Amino acid sequence: MPLSEPACPRQPMHTRSIRVQAYSREDGLWDLDAELIDTKAYDFPLRSGEVHPAGAPIHHMHLRVTIDTQLTITDAQVAYDAAPYGDFCSAIAPDYRRLIGLNLLKQFRHQVRERFGRAAGCTHVTELTSVLPTVAIQSMVGQQRRLPADQRPFQLDGCHALRVDGPVVREHYPSWYVPPGDTS
Repeated sequence: MPLSEPACPRQPMHTRSIRVQAYSREDGLWDLDAELIDTKAYDFPLRSGEVHPAGAPIHHMHLRVTIDTQLTITDAQVAYDAAPYGDFCSAIAPDYRRLIGLNLLKQFRHQVRERFGRAAGCTHVTELTSVLPTVAIQSMVGQQRRLPADQRPFQLDGCHALRVDGPVVREHYPSWYVPPGDTS
């Protein structure tokens, strides 16, 4: 169901697109390729005297992390196609190898903020990292069906629909369902 019609006329100004593709690799690992693109809907002047045309990327960054089946990052790389300050922006790319060793399910976003917050990272690449945990989970959800029956699916209690005392868990994960108010 789409959003309602706007209350008054409006003009587009800025578009941010974030796209992530997940790949299962032949070596048993997974690649998550993330991309961020920012564009403006209008031309604007640059300090050089040139004009940045509407629709041309202002920011265009790529992030690839390789993860194992436990969602631990085993490799990371960053590339820039467009950045407002060119080489000054892209100079931080090698620092994102410090993602290696982090686990997407274990305080990942907090650890990323600690390592790459503010001047220690690129705002846009760091923003790309924030979508990686949920993309990884969505990518690997089919693998969950192969888990031993006594291993709790990691997505339970991960959102309101998958709360263990809710109707979705009762129907789809009955062995993990906990009736409301049951504290045992």
